[in-house]
Amino acid sequence: MADFIAIVIIGIILGLAIRYIYTQKKKGVHCIGCPSAGACHKATCSCKKK
Repeated sequence: MADFIAIVIIGIILGLAIRYIYTQKKKGVHCIGCPSAGACHKATCSCKKK
């Protein structure tokens, strides 16, 4: 029973993460983890670690 609960929780977390990424991409956000994701250009994303 504990294994089933763990699998369901992991499935829910994974589903929510996929849904978040999908909705952000539909909005046109290129760099999802970037603080300026809405104003950031894909080719010149300054949020990459140097």
